[in-house]
Amino acid sequence: MKDKKTFGSPLMHIITPIIIAAICLGTIIAASIKPYDKAKVYLHLAFMDDSKIDPANKNTGMTIRDNKIISGYSGETSDEGEVVRPKYAELYAEITSKALGITVPVYWGSDVELFERGACQATSSAVIGDKGNTVISAHVDTYFSDLGGLDVGDTVTLNTNYGEFTYTVREKIEFKSKDKSYIVPKKEDLLTLYTCKKDVFGSSDKRFGVVCELTERKFYVGEGAEN
Repeated sequence: MKDKKTFGSPLMHIITPIIIAAICLGTIIAASIKPYDKAKVYLHLAFMDDSKIDPANKNTGMTIRDNKIISGYSGETSDEGEVVRPKYAELYAEITSKALGITVPVYWGSDVELFERGACQATSSAVIGDKGNTVISAHVDTYFSDLGGLDVGDTVTLNTNYGEFTYTVREKIEFKSKDKSYIVPKKEDLLTLYTCKKDVFGSSDKRFGVVCELTERKFYVGEGAEN
């Protein structure tokens, strides 16, 4: 009888609504995180990239270079050529996927502002068209929101100002943030695209994406190509 009186006491009737209101308020605040704060949460997407600022500009800040990327090149091409290593914060490529109907700009390096502008490539990974594993990430709620729609056999094209490179999806992947097995340098010529799984309460520990095999290299030759 004593427990029932305690449960139905005026004090419990007062405290219960306060607790419920506090829980609701916390949920609303978590769901209304500003885009800039979300960008900071997702910044560690490219956790292979330890360099956040171009060493050459460490005293003056980051310089973003928004280049115009060649598309629809109709000149001579070769399956052999030289890649051009970009400068930090330089827009140097575009990802195109017909399966998803998207074209996404690719910046070299990772920074809050760069993630707001497009996808970012880890500077420790292979330059597009070079030997090895090219690792690119983007926000799940912006540029890579449809990444889960890619299936094995779909193609992805990376256009640069020195060539066009086509990849075919080999496998869909899921891994935790501490698992670097998919994003480390490799001998195979691969493209790894990934993003975070959504989590309204903050940083997610889970990643998902695709691993693609390089199936065609087209280096630009002659007039119209930029070297």
